Amino acid sequence: MPSGQQPPSAPMVVPKFFVKQRITVMVNRYEVLAANPDGSEGHLLALAEQKRMKLKEEVVFFADESKNRRVFSFKARQRLDVGAEHDVFDEYGNPLGYFSKQFGASLLRSTWNLSAPGIEAVGRERRPVIAILRRVWDFLPVVGDIWVPFVFHFDFVDTATGATVLISERQKAIRDRYEVTVPDPRLDFRVAASMAVALDALQSR
Repeated sequence: MPSGQQPPSAPMVVPKFFVKQRITVMVNRYEVLAANPDGSEGHLLALAEQKRMKLKEEVVFFADESKNRRVFSFKARQRLDVGAEHDVFDEYGNPLGYFSKQFGASLLRSTWNLSAPGIEAVGRERRPVIAILRRVWDFLPVVGDIWVPFVFHFDFVDTATGATVLISERQKAIRDRYEVTVPDPRLDFRVAASMAVALDALQSR
């Protein structure tokens, strides 16, 4: 290993967590919260920030509200591309995995590719009817700008085994809130959290 380079950090396993959105003027913020044994929200695991108006999409996850320590991130390989691949990095810049949106398939039903060590998965909106309704609503003049609680969920399935590796379920709330379950212990929390945030932050791309 070259001098000064940090070794890859050990995989992190978090079977369940929550993602909550906070909107500010120039930055979208997301709180990634642990799940308590009773299913309620627990302590802060990471605070994510998405800066708007960047040529290459990047979301940085910090350890806490002070934002003194970057713990992981994801960044697009291409500039403002609806099908761009996004790499997930640990705090030392080592790659953990990547994801991308299938643009053609997503015209009717949002579809994503997710890759991590030992895992190649495809994620789709669970209910095709809701996917179509969301698209119709977005195309209606004026009405499409009004918030409506379409509750949509994503299921990611391993392409080799057919087993579910990641589930993101949107909750009924004014601000976007998601309950994320990771049945596959091979999927690093940092990749799972990046994918969960991207499902909200990049969904309209």
